[in-house]
Amino acid sequence: MNKKIISRVIDEGNYIIKTGKTVREMAKVFQLSKSTIHKDLRERLLEIDIDLYHQVSSILQYHTDIRHIRGGESTRRKYLEKNAN
Repeated sequence: MNKKIISRVIDEGNYIIKTGKTVREMAKVFQLSKSTIHKDLRERLLEIDIDLYHQVSSILQYHTDIRHIRGGESTRRKYLEKNAN
């Protein structure tokens, strides 16, 4: 694996641990696709740093577990704003 990719993957891992942001939010920050961020954190990080991978994996699992709540909340806000106008 390229040194540039390894450095990027480690930076992404440390960033998600520090901020707790979602893959979508990280994609905007790192100016990469969601697919690339996801592949970096789920596949490449496992080969690079197993301890960092486990920390990141728990954060990603948390985001997966609550995504239905976030989606419902977003829809609720959308319709509240629409009805307010």
